[in-house]
Amino acid sequence: MFENLPKVKAGIVAVSRDCFPESLSVDRRKALVKAYEEKYGKEDIYECPICIVESEIHMVQALEDVKQAGCNAIVVYLGNFGPEISETLLAKHFDGPAMFVAAAEESGDNLVGGRGDAYCGMLNASYNLKLRNIRAYIPEYPVGTAEQCADMIHEFLPVARGIVGLSDLKIISFGPRPLNFLACNAPIKQLYNLGVEIEENSELDLFEAFHKHDNDARIPEVVKDMEAELGEGNRKPEILPKLAQYELTLLDWIEEHKGYRKYVAIAGKCWPAFQTQFGFVPCYVNSRLTGRGIPVSCEVDIYGALSEFIGACVSQDAVTLLDINNSVPADMYEESIKGKFDYTHNDTFMGFHCGNTCSRKLAACSMKYQMIMARNLPEEVTQGTLEGDIVPGDITFYRLQSTSDCRLRGYIAQGEVLPVATKSFGGIGVFAIPEMGRFYRHVLIEGNYPHHGAVAFGHFGKALYEIFKYIGVPVEEIGYNQPKGVRYPTENPFA
Repeated sequence: MFENLPKVKAGIVAVSRDCFPESLSVDRRKALVKAYEEKYGKEDIYECPICIVESEIHMVQALEDVKQAGCNAIVVYLGNFGPEISETLLAKHFDGPAMFVAAAEESGDNLVGGRGDAYCGMLNASYNLKLRNIRAYIPEYPVGTAEQCADMIHEFLPVARGIVGLSDLKIISFGPRPLNFLACNAPIKQLYNLGVEIEENSELDLFEAFHKHDNDARIPEVVKDMEAELGEGNRKPEILPKLAQYELTLLDWIEEHKGYRKYVAIAGKCWPAFQTQFGFVPCYVNSRLTGRGIPVSCEVDIYGALSEFIGACVSQDAVTLLDINNSVPADMYEESIKGKFDYTHNDTFMGFHCGNTCSRKLAACSMKYQMIMARNLPEEVTQGTLEGDIVPGDITFYRLQSTSDCRLRGYIAQGEVLPVATKSFGGIGVFAIPEMGRFYRHVLIEGNYPHHGAVAFGHFGKALYEIFKYIGVPVEEIGYNQPKGVRYPTENPFA
């Protein structure tokens, strides 16, 4: 199977203004690279040795060098004041994400011949970037020692992975959204604005492809792999051959339809006719593909799949898509949370989906049937959910979304899954996010977001925020959970 998440190699290009000593940029670049390699290794960076960029000709030479070295991201390093035109042209003509960072002065004993003024030069760089409408990543405080700049570059890598991934992503969807799921409305114009391709297909296309895999010789091998993954949770062994057939159908579809794109995410249909026609629900297969770095969203949630993919690029790990589902009962809060964790009742909620979360993100897992669907359908056609409580630990709940009038917006909130038994069904966890109640009202409800949120397992808000900014989401359209005492614009000051 092809690799579905990008790897980033960042080319470090030092620049120098011709009225400053070139040696400042040369020596500082060498110190930066040495600091990075000592702390993080050599794999992710490349030191451009051809020249210090002082002119437009040098800029062209440097770009050719990093391209030949296989770099898909660039770090423009101001070793001194820097040539504001040439350095910004590096970002303009490089086909990939660009970062700007600047050298701090080293010593009070060397502020005559050894003063570089990169602190000043970064201002001119930012001004020129804006003049040319060039997007670039600039750290919160972009001036530092070699060691500090090395850390900044390392923080840039997950941002760069998300941007590189989007530039080569195709989203494959099957079927229109189910009735009463207008909340997952997905105007595709913003996908094209982001450089993402989309292939929309009928459920009938998928059904035909599935039956072309009847008696596929590879099914027993996939079933064996499923059995090993499920272990004692393999409570529906009779459904595994059909699930294996469906998994092979999706993987073959990806190979045959990814075209010139390197990466794929899927927005799949899962009801109402899926169960009766296919004879199962696709949740477990969705979980397995997502666990391999191929995010699959439910209910044809195209922007959910997009969000999952970004999180997978950043975290380099499995992600999931959950409903922001139900409140935590008061008695459960009193019994299991109050006094044990520093959260109010309104800070908590339960995130749930039928069974699409990767098995390694569940404390324990079992193959079951979809209880909600079985209320209206024969139970035997709703088999295929992977159920269990989600593993406790840090999470980031987030979503990138296009509104119905095609405006790009998003939200990000960091929190955790609590080690509290859910006493419920599905793939589910007790979540806690500081000031969630206010965030729920003044970002999620006020912003008209759908019930689906992507979940990355860890705190990745910083990188996600930078990605959202880089790809053009207005900062005022990036919602987050405001700390206590900071009022939302729509929050009633007298409430």
